Amino acid sequence: MENTSTRRSGQVLLVWGLLVVAANLRAGLTGVGPLLDRVQADLGLAPAVAGLLNTLPLLAFAALSPMVPRLAARWGAERLLGGALVVLTLGIAVRWVPTAVGLFAGTVLIGAGIAVGNVLLPSLIKRDFPNKVGLLTSAYATVMGGIAAVASGVAVPISEVAPGGWHTALGFWIVLALVSIALWLPQMRAVRPASQAIRRRRLPWNSGLAWAVTAFMGLQSFGFYVVVTWLPQVFQDNGVSPAAAGWLLFLFQAVAVLTSLAVPAALRWARDQRGLATVSSAVLLVGYLGLFAVPEWALLWSVVLGLGGGACLVLALAFFSIRAQDPSVAGALSAMAQSIGYLLAAVGPVVFGLLHTVSGGWRAPLLLMCVVAAAQTVVALVAGRGTVRVTDEQEPELVTAPGRAG
Repeated sequence: MENTSTRRSGQVLLVWGLLVVAANLRAGLTGVGPLLDRVQADLGLAPAVAGLLNTLPLLAFAALSPMVPRLAARWGAERLLGGALVVLTLGIAVRWVPTAVGLFAGTVLIGAGIAVGNVLLPSLIKRDFPNKVGLLTSAYATVMGGIAAVASGVAVPISEVAPGGWHTALGFWIVLALVSIALWLPQMRAVRPASQAIRRRRLPWNSGLAWAVTAFMGLQSFGFYVVVTWLPQVFQDNGVSPAAAGWLLFLFQAVAVLTSLAVPAALRWARDQRGLATVSSAVLLVGYLGLFAVPEWALLWSVVLGLGGGACLVLALAFFSIRAQDPSVAGALSAMAQSIGYLLAAVGPVVFGLLHTVSGGWRAPLLLMCVVAAAQTVVALVAGRGTVRVTDEQEPELVTAPGRAG
């Protein structure tokens, strides 16, 4: 009885640790956009240079994600994730320094820390909670999205009342990062037998299903970062006030968070995820078509895009675990999909903006988003079923790896 009670307490602590880690995976990024004009004016940054603050983290995700499974096999997933949280915390502290060098160096460190968390969370969920993948994936996506929405909403108010202005608004999130380190320390101190450690796997580049999961992840990320970057401007150019446009972006994120809560129930009812992924992608397509045809109905399309976007995000994250044969493959699949996916996400806002400049309006960029959503709908039919299998890159070393005590 005592062992059972201890095990349950350990699992509860692990869940809390995972959720608090998830809370850190977007807050340091989404608070930048609302403050970008102030940052640019204060530091004298050119618009193109200021735009790197949104692009650098995505490039860090793409560059570092393929390395994470190898590092996790060498150091242990728990220790690696703890180190990533320290790097993220250091990045927030460095970004608090009132110079352009500190701002950009801190942003790179934050992107590096988040990249590790992005890859490891799905494999840890697959390993420790194989029967609750949908529920816990939804939970961490909800926490991640909810805190991200709050971060974007409170950035300007904090900068207006706190000493230090926007520096303090960006540095405020160091508190959450420190809490996550404290909650994750028990996982780093515990010991896990080598047989339960996450093995090193090759990235599944030769798997058609892995490429379908990667495409689904990349296309939904492309759409999400285009929306959070450009949707307010699209609304403003169609007669919406700047303040109202900001609230509509918040509404999009809030609806997405609420939608993500409903996905686990749908996953339990379905034999596979093809229908859910296809319908969710089609909802996104309807939202983009609506913006293209009737942009004046901004409120409706914000809700529609939130409905489709929230479900697609949870599905993209859940596919890393559901499609994988074991936790090690989940990490490898996550690394592959997020590497390519965030490359697409990084170029999405740029291409969307260039199309707007070249065409002189929003119809061509919105038509691009319709094509992206249509392609995602097709890909969903493949990504929603099957198992990705990968052979060991090498046999796991028979050593004791750090991790959670069973």
